[in-house]
Amino acid sequence: MIKRLNIELKGDRALWIIAILLAVASFLPVYSASSNLAFTRGGGTPLSYLIKHAITLGSGFLIMYFFHRLNYRYFAPFALISMPFVVILLIFTLSQATTMGGANAARWVQIPVVGFTFQSSALASLALMLYLARFLSKTKVEIKSLKQMWLPILLPIGVICALILPANFSTTAVVFLMAMTLLFVGGVHWKPLLQILGMGIVGLALFILVVIAFPQISNRVSTWKARIENFASGNVEENYQVDKAKMAIAEGMVIGKGPGKSIQKNFLPQSNSDFIYAIIVEEYGIAGGTTIILFYIWLFIRIVRIALKAPNTYGTLITVAAGMGIMIQAVINMGVAVNLFPVTGQTLPLVSSGGTSVWMTCAALGIILSVSQAKTTEDTETEAEPFETPTDVATA
Repeated sequence: MIKRLNIELKGDRALWIIAILLAVASFLPVYSASSNLAFTRGGGTPLSYLIKHAITLGSGFLIMYFFHRLNYRYFAPFALISMPFVVILLIFTLSQATTMGGANAARWVQIPVVGFTFQSSALASLALMLYLARFLSKTKVEIKSLKQMWLPILLPIGVICALILPANFSTTAVVFLMAMTLLFVGGVHWKPLLQILGMGIVGLALFILVVIAFPQISNRVSTWKARIENFASGNVEENYQVDKAKMAIAEGMVIGKGPGKSIQKNFLPQSNSDFIYAIIVEEYGIAGGTTIILFYIWLFIRIVRIALKAPNTYGTLITVAAGMGIMIQAVINMGVAVNLFPVTGQTLPLVSSGGTSVWMTCAALGIILSVSQAKTTEDTETEAEPFETPTDVATA
């Protein structure tokens, strides 16, 4: 059995171990936290939510396995082809006018037959990062002006962010931050980076002004304003979610109350997804919370190591592109639970319940694993074009 796994599971072994351990560690907290969800929503039990989570993780690992068996160069044409598709998908998602609790939540599309919902912004984020990595790897000179990047870089970033923003500011901010980081790593000069940052701030301000003038466009601005004001003022009565999360963490002490014994799961909305970290600390204490943090630190170290050992620039950039989203999302989720950031709705990768987050995290890890198994002798002297097939590279 072990030999068979060694044959089938290629790439960085530590990365596989981290992913499996995080997935296994998620079962008890998700099962415990789902009791409140089953009670408030009805039509299900904690066991049914756990089975759904297990199916999501299982399908996610199949995605990871599929992606890691591909040569990483194949992701370059995929990134190029997928950009028009994700733009259409985002427009379709935004047009659904989905509401949750009376608020605009046009973030999900329903997958027919299976009954799962899919958050299109997650796919758009990954596709955009892979596209930027492809473009930057082909650029042989340092980009020092916006003229060099207007159409190939600014337009895709602007369109994707503009289509995500009306329904989800936090995801828009994360995507923009990831894009800026990747541009910096890819060698873009600091002056155009500051100009892009300024354009992003101006674009956000214009959107807010338009929504204030025409409230029917989106009612999310008032939600953003309330969350930021509550976070800045420390208004406990208004900031109900963070208050309960901090209570859960405080009650966890060193070793926690024990599996399934969380009290705050009965009061925390989205306790099995957005605030799963608070439930982990309450039930497993500082020891459990620190262990989760150490897993993500270990994951970060492996991603950096793979990026540094990648055979060429494209391998390095897609590793950074795929890994950034996972790490930023983990930091934000845990930061929200301890009141370092305003409430954003970001899940904890591989731990929180949620189909889209798990699938996109597994896809990103599969891409990183694909790079990690590439021979370090490939293209060390000459940079191959990222869209060349392995056969092309071998015969070049």
